[in-house]
Amino acid sequence: MGVFQPLGAVHEHDPEPWARVAGSDYARWWFETSTTVELTEMLLVGHAERAAAREAGRTGLLDRGLPMLLAVATATCVVKDGLTVGEAFKTVTDIAGSRAVAPETSVLLLPSLDAERSYAVTSAREGRPWTGIYPAFQKTLHAVLLHQAEHGAYTAVVDCEDRSLDDVHGDVIAHLDLSRLTDGSPR
Repeated sequence: MGVFQPLGAVHEHDPEPWARVAGSDYARWWFETSTTVELTEMLLVGHAERAAAREAGRTGLLDRGLPMLLAVATATCVVKDGLTVGEAFKTVTDIAGSRAVAPETSVLLLPSLDAERSYAVTSAREGRPWTGIYPAFQKTLHAVLLHQAEHGAYTAVVDCEDRSLDDVHGDVIAHLDLSRLTDGSPR
C-alpha cells in the first residue's frame, strides 16, 4: 500500500516550539500557562507543516487530523477559560480562520457515544489513573467531538463500543472513497 504515507504527529513537523514548552511541566503549560491563541496556533502550524510533508500522489495518514486538533484546542479552552463548548468552539475557529477548513477525510472513532463509558475505556487504556485537570479535559473533549460531529466536521463517526476490530475496520472502509486513492485525485 505504497499510496499511503504516515505523517506522524504535529510536534514532529514543527519541533522547536514544542520542545520549548515540553519541559519538566508540560501539562502545566498546556492547561495553565499557554493561551488559547498560542496553543491553537502551535497545533495549526504543526498541522500545516505536516500536510506540506505529504509526497505528491500519496495519501497522508493522520492519527489526529485537523478536526481533532481543533477539538483538543476547544476542550482545553473550555477547561482553562470556563467557556461553554459552543463559545470555545467559536473562539478556536475564529483563531483558525480559513485554516479551519482542510481537504481531509476525517473519521472519528469513539470508544462509546456515552461520555462516561468513553471516559472509562480511554482512561483504562492508560494503565494509570488520570489526575488533576485531565479527567475534566477528557470528558469535555468527548462533548466537543460530539458537537463537531453534529456540525458535520467528520466524514463519518464510528461507535466502537462492544465491536470487534474487524467490524470497526469494515465501518471505516465503508465510509471511505478508496477509488480516489489510485485514480490520481488530490488527497
